[in-house]
Amino acid sequence: MSFPGIKRKTRWVTVALLISFMLANSLSADRDSRIVRIATTTSTENSGLMRYLLPEVEKDTGFQYQTIAAGTGKALQVGRAGDVDVVMVHAKSSELEFVEQGYGVDRTEFMYNDFVIVGPSEARGVIDFSGMSSVVQVFQNIRDNQVLFVSRGDDSGTHKKELQIWEMAGTLPDGSWYREVGQGMGKTLQIAGELGAYTLTDRGTWLFAKERSPLEIMFEGDPELFNQYSVMAVNPNRHDINYPGAKALITWLSGDKGQRMINEFRIGGEQLFNANAGN
Repeated sequence: MSFPGIKRKTRWVTVALLISFMLANSLSADRDSRIVRIATTTSTENSGLMRYLLPEVEKDTGFQYQTIAAGTGKALQVGRAGDVDVVMVHAKSSELEFVEQGYGVDRTEFMYNDFVIVGPSEARGVIDFSGMSSVVQVFQNIRDNQVLFVSRGDDSGTHKKELQIWEMAGTLPDGSWYREVGQGMGKTLQIAGELGAYTLTDRGTWLFAKERSPLEIMFEGDPELFNQYSVMAVNPNRHDINYPGAKALITWLSGDKGQRMINEFRIGGEQLFNANAGN
């Protein structure tokens, strides 16, 4: 089942940033061969993971890595245009399409976390979560009770997962209770908190933001909420990209040190991501 009527009011809030990034880093004959451009998800950026990893990557590889944070859809779009060297995303079907169409190579799954449903504590009086075993049930109850729900609405991996769940629930997310904001995960959590609404978030960004949020986890643990991250190089046979630098990043992230550091990355003693390269 598909829902062509779903309103995708995607707001390209990162367009100006993206244009300036591409202009500042456009390929040329004298481009510094040490610079590698990464399009990464907002979750890896907002959580602080990239700021934690990249200094060590640069020290070990000799390359300099520059990032732009965008939803998975935008990251893959920039990769298709050859405006970055490597993409780090979390939407498997879109990633496989990217590779099958010849835009990406060396796709490597290297870490995971999961999605959770967060909302205001008073919402527990509206929906009884105790008897629910699946996220599909949760979404059906959100629809039936028309409890306010904030969607990223930005074609990100999180947004793609959310739409997949709505489709599985056989329900159309439409009406005044459903708000699309076209924002990254951190901003979406902020808006949901201000509105007292539900939203779907990756656990990593949630752990980073929860101390400042009035929301709490309402539902978690369904296998459908598994969230795999992958990294891949833009195809060097299609675009003039820094393939050695992209490959060095992929190798480092999936290697012993990268996997160990991913597992050691914590906020308030809680692990945000789990390394799983080679599994």
